[in-house]
Amino acid sequence: MGRPRIRDYDELRRHLLDAAGRLLAEEGPQALSTRRVAQEVGASTTAVYNLFGDKAGLLQAMFLEGFARLADEFAGVSSDGDPEADLMALGHAYRAAARANPHLYDLMFGRPVAGFRPDEAALAQIQSTFETLTRAVARCMEAGRFAPADPYDVAVQLNALVHGLASLELRGALGTTVQAERHWRISLENTLRGCRQPSITDGPPQS
Repeated sequence: MGRPRIRDYDELRRHLLDAAGRLLAEEGPQALSTRRVAQEVGASTTAVYNLFGDKAGLLQAMFLEGFARLADEFAGVSSDGDPEADLMALGHAYRAAARANPHLYDLMFGRPVAGFRPDEAALAQIQSTFETLTRAVARCMEAGRFAPADPYDVAVQLNALVHGLASLELRGALGTTVQAERHWRISLENTLRGCRQPSITDGPPQS
């Protein structure tokens, strides 16, 4: 398959980040050189240096890009509808982001490249995605749907759930796409049910 035509710097930046992510995911950190990344999209190493500074800058840009794409998925979820349905939708948006960007996922949440650590500014920048989740939990509590608790603590638990599910799915451990979707749905339904006020009940999860 021929390389895509690149029309501007924003598009070039995205192609380079995706190429770097694929190299890291498929061949490991040893394949991640500025020269190799540039070759993957038919660009020069100068373009990589101009856009990212150096390899460390490229890695940090990949890290931030993964979270920017997650934020984009979250932005498509309602924040003023039924609070519990909106929270459930955030869980599915997390899954969509992971499935669309598996080549960035390990760098977002793991340390596949020895020595790489996002700086404090980058860590502060990605907090908005977790804050979106925390606000959604708080809305459920304010509406009387969830039992009183610290929204942050509940958000941490939900984040751990979706991260675990996404990691398993990306490694093929949840079966087919249909099977994985069922695992996601039941896991989210059961977890949210456990957060509810004792007076709020519904039927058993669908199988």
